[in-house]
Amino acid sequence: MSVPVSILDLATVGKDQTIAEALAGSVALAQTAERLGYQRVWYAEHHNMASIASSATSVLIAHVAAHTSTIRLGSGGVMLPNHSPLTIAEQFGTLETLHPGRIDLGLGRAPGSDQNTMHALRRNATSSDAFPQDVLELQGYLRGESRIPDVSAYPGTGTNVPLYILGSSLFGAGLAAALGLPYAFASHFAPAALHDAIALYRSEFKPSEQLDKPYLMAAYNVFAADDQAAAERQQLEVARSRVALLLRPGTKYTDEQADEVLASPQGQHLREMMTYSAAGTPDVVLKHVEHFVEETGVDELIVTHQGATVEQRLRSAELFAESYVH
Repeated sequence: MSVPVSILDLATVGKDQTIAEALAGSVALAQTAERLGYQRVWYAEHHNMASIASSATSVLIAHVAAHTSTIRLGSGGVMLPNHSPLTIAEQFGTLETLHPGRIDLGLGRAPGSDQNTMHALRRNATSSDAFPQDVLELQGYLRGESRIPDVSAYPGTGTNVPLYILGSSLFGAGLAAALGLPYAFASHFAPAALHDAIALYRSEFKPSEQLDKPYLMAAYNVFAADDQAAAERQQLEVARSRVALLLRPGTKYTDEQADEVLASPQGQHLREMMTYSAAGTPDVVLKHVEHFVEETGVDELIVTHQGATVEQRLRSAELFAESYVH
C-alpha cells in the first residue's frame, strides 16, 4: 500500500556543525525531496534547543522556498499560543503571496520549549486554553472573513492557506475533527495515543469548506543506509543524543553513560519515543513502513530522516524514495 510521503525536517544542528551549515543542509534536503517526488517538507517551531535551527519557522520556510520551485513547504508546526493569530496570518499570507500554491500551515498548541523559555516568549500556562478560538480567528483572516471587527491580515486576507492540526493527544484529534481539518499525529516522538487519536478523528470528523472527509497524516522515523549496520549506528547515535533531554542543559556525557541511561528504567521513555522507527537498508525499512501504513490507514506518511549528519539524511531520503516514493 503506497501513500504520498512527506518530510519533517528538524533542521538538526549536528556535533561540530554551525547553524549556518545546518540551514544549508535543510535547503539541500528540500531540493532533494523536490527532485525525488516527496509531497511536502515541514519545519517545526522549537525554542531554546541548540540542536534545532527551525525556531523562526516562517523565515526558514521563506528561505527554502526561494531555493526550490515546486515542492510544498510549511510548518509542522507553528505553536500558535506563542503568537497572535494576526501575526501568523500575515507571515503565512506573505509566504503564500510570494510562493502561490506551495504553503501549508500546520498548527500545534504545545510551548515547543521549557518553562523558562515559555516565560521568555511572554506565554503563560493558560495560553493554550484559547487554541481552538485562535485557530478559528487565524482561519478567518486567511479566508478574508475576519472575526475581529475592522481588522484584516495584509498580506494574508483571501489567501486561504490550508490549515492542518498537529498533535500527540486526543485533544488535537478532536479539534481537527470538529473543525473539519486535516490531522497530523506526532508519532515520531509521542506514539502512545496514536491509535486512539486516529479512531477519534475518523469517528467525529465533520466536513468543512476545506475538507470533505478525514485526511490523516502520521510521522515515522527513518534511518535508511546502504549498509544495515551503518543505519543501526545512526539510530543509536540519535537515541544517545536524546539522553540530553533527561539532563541539565549543557551536561556532558560519554556514549557509555548514554547507553547506561537508555538501558535503565529512566530511559524507558526515550526508548518509547522511537517506537515508530525503522533502521536499515531500503528493503528492511520498506517492510516496517508498509506495515505502519497498513496498520494505521494513514492518507499521507511524514518521515523524519534522522541521521546525525546532513549527508546521512540526504542519503536516507534518496534510498527511501527509490523504494517507496512514487
